[in-house]
Amino acid sequence: MIPLAHDELSTPRYLTVREVAGTLRVSNMTVYRLINAGELPAVRIGKSFRLRQDDVDRYLASRYTQAG
Repeated sequence: MIPLAHDELSTPRYLTVREVAGTLRVSNMTVYRLINAGELPAVRIGKSFRLRQDDVDRYLASRYTQAG
């Protein structure tokens, strides 16, 4: 395992809409709807969006429910 520098740990990781859709196992359009609804914060770069990994993790944690 390669040790990470301090800067690498504090730098947020940005994901594409496609990567988020794959992680959540939903369509790209669903991710765009979540962004437009304000449920997932995103940064617009040109014509595309980038989402912080921390924001995606936070979104998932807030939607978590215990089954059973």
